Order: sequence, then structure tokens, then C-alpha cells
Amino acid sequence: MNEKLTVLTDESIQLELLVSELYLDFYNLFPDDAKFWWRLVEEERNHASLIRSALEYFDPIDQFPDKLISHSLSVLKESNGKLRDLITKFRNSPPKRAEAFNCAFKLERTAGELHFQKFLNDRELNVVEKIFQKLNGDDGEHADRIREYMNNNGIPFEDNMENCL
Repeated sequence: MNEKLTVLTDESIQLELLVSELYLDFYNLFPDDAKFWWRLVEEERNHASLIRSALEYFDPIDQFPDKLISHSLSVLKESNGKLRDLITKFRNSPPKRAEAFNCAFKLERTAGELHFQKFLNDRELNVVEKIFQKLNGDDGEHADRIREYMNNNGIPFEDNMENCL
């Protein structure tokens, strides 16, 4: 297996698991929204499992679903570092409900998460990639679902969330 691909997939898996961990914290903090957060927790874990499965299943490298992960290691590492910091920050000083939702929305618009969402929505995939897309089911479009939930529940949207990521 190609070492660069292994490192990229490890960082991509870590990104999905860190997002899941953050959403699990929100699940525990906001019982009124627990069902919403729990679904996102499960979906982020599913994304990590999907990437892990692709890594374990595809060898040689030319069979790996190329569009499944970002190919920018620096972007992935930076995102993971910021996520770790955000998790620590929110555990030390829990966010208000609106801040949690706004941060989640912003997070879902970051490079690593956008790359995965692009893969889920891509219609020009090879047969193997289409199988992985189907395995993921309807776990996509988190940013849209977060924004819709915010609108439906009177949670104010803030454009400027510099303290998130």
C-alpha cells in the first residue's frame, strides 16, 4: 500500500472521528436537540468507517476510490488540529446552543468535509466509487441539514464565527 495514501486516509478518518466527537459533545450538552446531533454523530462515524473500508479493501493503490478523500495532507492536518483545539475549548467552556450550531455549520463547510460531501454528490464516478457512494446512503449534506434545523428551530445564523475554525 502506498504510504502517502495511508497517511491521507488516516488523517481523513481522524477528521471524521473528531467531527463525530464534537457532535457527541453537543448531543450531551443540548438534550432538546439530542436526536439531531446523534444522527450526525452516527453519520460521521459511518464516513470514517467507509474510508477505513476503502483502505482495507483496495490494493493496489490504483483501485482506491480517488475522490473519497482530500489529497492535501496539510489541509487535513490543519483541520484536525483546529478541531482538537475546538473540542478542548468547548469542554472547558461549553458553547451556547446557537454557537454550537453555527460552528457545526461552519465546520461542514471546511475543506475536508466539503471534499467528502462532493464525493457523495458526484455523478461522474467509476463503478467502485458508486458502490461506496451507495453504501453511504443519505448521510450527506450536513451543512444544509444544520442550516434547515436552525431555521426551523429559531436558532440565529451568524456569518462571522471566527472562534470556531
